Amino acid sequence: MRTTANKQLDSELKFVYSENGTLSVIFQNNDLLLGVVGEFNDNLKELEKITNTSIYSRGNSILIKSNVKKNELVKNAIKFLAEQFIINGTIEKKDIVSSVNKFMIDEKINNSKKNIEYIIKTPKKSVIPRSEKQKIYVRSLKENDIIISTGPAGTGKTFLAVAVALTMLLEKKIERIILSRPAVEAGERLGFLPGDMREKVDPYLRPLYDSLYDLLDFEKIQKRIEIGDIEIAPLAFMRGRTLKNSFAILDEAQNATDTQIKMFLTRIGENTKIVINGDPSQIDLPNKSLSGLNRSKKLLGHLKEISIVDFDHNDVVRHPLVSKIVKAYSDQNND
Repeated sequence: MRTTANKQLDSELKFVYSENGTLSVIFQNNDLLLGVVGEFNDNLKELEKITNTSIYSRGNSILIKSNVKKNELVKNAIKFLAEQFIINGTIEKKDIVSSVNKFMIDEKINNSKKNIEYIIKTPKKSVIPRSEKQKIYVRSLKENDIIISTGPAGTGKTFLAVAVALTMLLEKKIERIILSRPAVEAGERLGFLPGDMREKVDPYLRPLYDSLYDLLDFEKIQKRIEIGDIEIAPLAFMRGRTLKNSFAILDEAQNATDTQIKMFLTRIGENTKIVINGDPSQIDLPNKSLSGLNRSKKLLGHLKEISIVDFDHNDVVRHPLVSKIVKAYSDQNND
């Protein structure tokens, strides 16, 4: 019965898209139109209320005016209601609710299937990218050998990279995670600070610890650090090494010089990924022109093995105000 109704619908309904964002559903059968519209347009009013759209009945057409996504939702709902009327000869209020819910649920299922490849499952939580750029970034982290990402604070550059690295470590795809940052400034002059070397550099590496503790229990992280599975070190400590079976992340790379970034990138060995993250708007070097982050993008962006991901204020997920603050400063700098 439903197959027959579907075939009938193909000949009864025509859909016309206008440049002004209006979608017209043209009916060839006035009885079917009256059945879908309802007495005093009651069905359309209910559908309009549920979908928060503008729906009009004009001649032998139903006009829908909203955004593309909602236009498609109402279009599918009208097709569903027309099919119900052909089969049952009537449309009840519950059919109108069902017409919308069915396609909203279908959309959620489809989106879940699309997003499942991007979900990062860690022991404490599942991390899900919240923007298209974050999805691209996560895919790059999984597929590319070297990833260079730039963008403002709160876009998830470090957190997502640490999450992917931790997952690979726990799945034994790599043997070690190496997290690094330039300490204080590119010169890394730490001698004036009190304490031993770890006490000197820990304050500058604290954000990396915070990301780890958010994804795995404190005790387990400490144990991994003690046995060397996770290494957190200032950038200066990377010189002269070759990294094998590792996932190495250089954070705050806007404060690394051209030479330092080259040094870090060339540590790559067998079965190793290297991630360079930074925010070009927050360079702390005395001479901002010494920063090598943007230069590394220009020099290496053409290599297929290297992925470049540029975030902006639209990708900020930390707090709604952070996005507004970042945009305000960015707009001022562009004036």
